[in-house]
Amino acid sequence: MTTRKFPQYLSKPFQVLWFEMDELVLFLFFLTLSLLYGKWMWLIFLVSQYSYTKTKRSQARGFLKHVLYLFGLVKMNHYPDYFQQEFHE
Repeated sequence: MTTRKFPQYLSKPFQVLWFEMDELVLFLFFLTLSLLYGKWMWLIFLVSQYSYTKTKRSQARGFLKHVLYLFGLVKMNHYPDYFQQEFHE
């Protein structure tokens, strides 16, 4: 059997240092690009991390997943298409 660490509270997201998982992915992605390409990528790295964290804190929970759903990059199970206007139960 495999065991996984489960958060103490369901409403408390899993964190590494002070980053939640979506922030950590963005951080590592832009950090890698900055290390590879240097110069202007460091500025993009700092601006993107700051703006995403500020936006995330001012939005509701699940913000990133819903934005990806809006752009059609993620399909949410048991949800209608984003642009569907009429719903029949």
